[in-house]
Amino acid sequence: MSPQFTRPQPGREFVLTLSCPDRAGLVHAVSGFLVRNSGNILESQQFDDRLQDRFFMRVHFDVSDPSTELEHLRDRFGPVAQAYGISWTLRDASTPTRTLIMVSRFGHCLNDLLFRRHTGSLNIEIPAIVSNHRDFEGLAESYGIPFHHIPVTRETKSEAEARLLELVHDLDIDLVVLARYMQILSDDLCKQLEGRAINIHHSFLPSFKGARPYEQAYDRGVKLVGATAHYVTPDLDEGQIIDQDVVRVDHSLDPGELVTVGRDVEAQVLAHAVKWHSESRVMIDGNRTVVFR
Repeated sequence: MSPQFTRPQPGREFVLTLSCPDRAGLVHAVSGFLVRNSGNILESQQFDDRLQDRFFMRVHFDVSDPSTELEHLRDRFGPVAQAYGISWTLRDASTPTRTLIMVSRFGHCLNDLLFRRHTGSLNIEIPAIVSNHRDFEGLAESYGIPFHHIPVTRETKSEAEARLLELVHDLDIDLVVLARYMQILSDDLCKQLEGRAINIHHSFLPSFKGARPYEQAYDRGVKLVGATAHYVTPDLDEGQIIDQDVVRVDHSLDPGELVTVGRDVEAQVLAHAVKWHSESRVMIDGNRTVVFR
């Protein structure tokens, strides 16, 4: 692991995220809970959605009492949450997010995630890579990660998705990442993975659909190339957006060079989304997200 990335101390650092109707005394209630449990705030961010009258907060804290355990903290925060109508999560900040990566025949996002995990810049654990092709079986093996080839045809789609869900359950997966997985998930699967599946795609949609968007964009002389990472929902490519970015291009780039630029943006945007999700920095707010970067 690269030395520049400092990991939280297991059993000593925790992350509390919460959302609730906005009202007076919320910050005081949270800080009071921390004081009562020997907590010291390392990072705190909050957002008031005034249009929806909702409050969002993320607190990263450590505890000085070595006997304080995660379940104790959860039990003690329960009454606070009930009193204020809070939806919340509380987790050990050091625990890696168990992530299953899905890929087809474009490996730039997969390779980028594997490298970032290897160097320690992503606090995720990857128990499996799933693909409908065998192109990246060797890459998975080079990182010592089990590779599962699950072919998908119109006739076997339901069987393939059942196998995927079996892996998600058996491997206790927290997050599914579609790293250029070129298959549309069924509505039922999307619902079962709601809030824990992230997709990446180029940001030409809806202008240039189909398998060759960069060639279409070249033909139209686009001046921006971008990417969008979002949660997966039954509404195709319309899930809550986590991150987006663009790069300015011009007439001098041929279709192949546009693809190269686009893939770089896709990999970076997806990595941001995975990192922020794994660090409990993303909170869903209806059709939008609150991202505490």
